[in-house]
Amino acid sequence: MDRRTVLLASAAAALPTASLRAQSFPSRPITLYCAFPAGGPTDQVLRAFAESASKTLGQPIVVDSKPGAGGTLAPVALKNAKPDGYTLSQLPLGVFRIPHMQKTPQLEPLRDFTFIINMTGYTFGLAVPAGAPWKSLKEFVEDAKKNPNKIDYGSTGTGTTPHLVMEEFAAKAGIKLTHVPFKGSADMMTAILGGHIQAASDSTGWAPHVEAGKLRLLATYGSKRTKKWPEVPTLAELGYDTVSDSPFGIGGPAGMDPSVVKTLHDAFRKTLEDPKVTAILDRFDQSVIYMGPEEYTKYARQMVDAERVTIDRLGLRGTM
Repeated sequence: MDRRTVLLASAAAALPTASLRAQSFPSRPITLYCAFPAGGPTDQVLRAFAESASKTLGQPIVVDSKPGAGGTLAPVALKNAKPDGYTLSQLPLGVFRIPHMQKTPQLEPLRDFTFIINMTGYTFGLAVPAGAPWKSLKEFVEDAKKNPNKIDYGSTGTGTTPHLVMEEFAAKAGIKLTHVPFKGSADMMTAILGGHIQAASDSTGWAPHVEAGKLRLLATYGSKRTKKWPEVPTLAELGYDTVSDSPFGIGGPAGMDPSVVKTLHDAFRKTLEDPKVTAILDRFDQSVIYMGPEEYTKYARQMVDAERVTIDRLGLRGTM
């Protein structure tokens, strides 16, 4: 065997194949960052996904909440993580929007992430206390017109979908409201139930409280009425031409090994058939919105452009 052949053979032996890497991954626990506070609906849903996927992977998936910055604090943490599959994050819609709002963007989503799988999406709505004077969105709007900036509402943070939908709705309704940002659903629900804010624009963190009769749901934001609250109209059908369906998924740092991406994708894809996972999705009226790595990456490119248009239309470019 000549020297060149020996060198080539040694180099090949030194490089593990993709199949070997996939077989050895994971060999230790995985961290999954949640973009919103512990105890809220997102945290509960992600914990169900993590518990289910860990059974397939044979290693624990530890959910770590990193709320703040409109849901982008958790994804930002991926920038300094190794692309080895052991650090993942929820990727809410804000990762495509908020960089357009920042004077100095903290993220470039198409550069900073590996898009692994999209699994579900939020149902959003406007909820008020059961004792509030507004029995319908029409009454809410009429009162707001008489009392500009006197009605305050909470959202899960500046630049999040619940915030921007309300701003767009308010503009189309010709009303002025006062926005109160929170880190997530859990603390906002505490505030509205305690009488500290008058309304909450949120994902289905309000669901258990609506069911318990403590909150009243005035409208939802999706393209169609929800399965769980079919009697509640959407903003669009009430004439405000505002629609928001908000998928979210899981990503890792840029540059991940395709074999590791496939292992993670396959494990999380399997969770969508787990009765425990589907039960918690039903609890919060979240539908399955599945996208694999290729489709999810294509969707990300489309959303970066679409959110730029939205931010420019609302005059929010570089406001953060």
